[in-house]
Amino acid sequence: MNIKILMIEDDTELAQLLSNFLLKYNILVENYEDPYLGISALDIGKYDLLILDLSLPGMDGLDICKEVRERSTIPIIISSARSDVDDKILGLMLGADDYLPKPYEPKELHARIISVLRRYQRDLNAPEKKEILILNKDAMSIKFNEVVLHLTKAEYEILSYLIEKKNCAVSRVELINNSLSLDDEKESRSLDVIVSRLRQKLGENSKEPKYIHSIRGIGYRLQI
Repeated sequence: MNIKILMIEDDTELAQLLSNFLLKYNILVENYEDPYLGISALDIGKYDLLILDLSLPGMDGLDICKEVRERSTIPIIISSARSDVDDKILGLMLGADDYLPKPYEPKELHARIISVLRRYQRDLNAPEKKEILILNKDAMSIKFNEVVLHLTKAEYEILSYLIEKKNCAVSRVELINNSLSLDDEKESRSLDVIVSRLRQKLGENSKEPKYIHSIRGIGYRLQI
């Protein structure tokens, strides 16, 4: 079965090199140098994955990532020469599935593509399940497996924000800034204690968490 990829990359030589390499693995690449045309192509064609450069003419790749994620669940791999760790963090927070810094070997891109698609396909084939965590803002309560959790104010604030941002990485600073109980960056250690207590209340093993995952260098992600 062929894999069809949309690429938005203004380096035509690199795009051609990657296209030729991936074609050997029955991966068809359709590249657009113009980001606006690339976004339009996503509305018209059917693609299995998007490879996205960040430094593009007329529109920043991070803005494209955000726009694409708001309208599509297509897997996204950012391929960029921008080495700023903030770009990587923001890209993942905006919904990218992977970030591959340039330069890299084409075979590494191939491996990343297969890995991302494998995870994506596994999620698609997973049996439909009921909501595990239900947030009721009016009652300021959260149900876990249909049972109301007994939470402190800080625990409620952190968990409710993670629920709102579910399946996306959330930075430690963002969590602290969105908690009235933790209004100072010096509260970072307190955040770890709160997350630890939340994991206990969700019946998690801190070494192998099922729901609240630590994202190294970023913060946390609620996976539900």
